[in-house]
Amino acid sequence: MSSRDRRLLRAILAGRSDANIRFPEFRRLLLNMGFYESIRGSHHIFRKSGLRASVIIQPKNSMAKVYQIKQFRQIVIRYGLVPHDS
Repeated sequence: MSSRDRRLLRAILAGRSDANIRFPEFRRLLLNMGFYESIRGSHHIFRKSGLRASVIIQPKNSMAKVYQIKQFRQIVIRYGLVPHDS
């Protein structure tokens, strides 16, 4: 995971600036955390082996939606998905 991804993940976990996260950066973070993506219309569905939950995101202009960032944060905490190098 790049330092850029680690910074973004730390900001998400801290709850800072949920409204200021760009969609492409959020998508890249999910892919780099080992999620795989399928797209249905504007919905990007991310799944990860071993998780019952999936992360569904969609852009609002060029930004990620706040409630979807919050849902992702809950999944990361619930499943302990924080990488050791963060």
